[in-house]
Amino acid sequence: MSKIRWLLAALGVALVSLAPVLGASAPAGADPGTILKFTTMTPVTGPYVGAANPIRTVPGGGLPWIITAGNGALKSDGHLIVHVRGLVLADQAPVPPALQGTNPVPDFEAIVSCQTISATGAASITNVSTAPFPASTAGNSDINATVRLPHPCIAPIVFVFGAPNVGWFAATGG
Repeated sequence: MSKIRWLLAALGVALVSLAPVLGASAPAGADPGTILKFTTMTPVTGPYVGAANPIRTVPGGGLPWIITAGNGALKSDGHLIVHVRGLVLADQAPVPPALQGTNPVPDFEAIVSCQTISATGAASITNVSTAPFPASTAGNSDINATVRLPHPCIAPIVFVFGAPNVGWFAATGG
């Protein structure tokens, strides 16, 4: 009996020591890791309206906006999902009264902005954008795309941008 117990104990130790190794290797085709998950977005407002104070070279939209909800995720393979609800022009001046509370832009894009390292080893910014996705006049849009991320992609920020070249309306963060 003692030989059987010894064999079982040895087998248990071997299996426990293999667990980290087996857990570290993901099967081919495994889901890529999430590098950014967000449940809030902040609309362009105040000093960020317009081109005077761009964030990572991305200018703000020309008027203040508001947002009801914004969430999404960015995977390490560049797959990006962004859901925005109620992303509309603000209910205040300088927005013309006829446009307040509406989205006049038919399509939104997403821009992923990464801090990265250039070929010369210097710090740099790389911004990559999706194709346009339809946006309702109520400011609802679902963006589901894959972008080519730089390597490394440090401190990513996701912007919802007016297509074409209108400026950002909402960005990750609260």
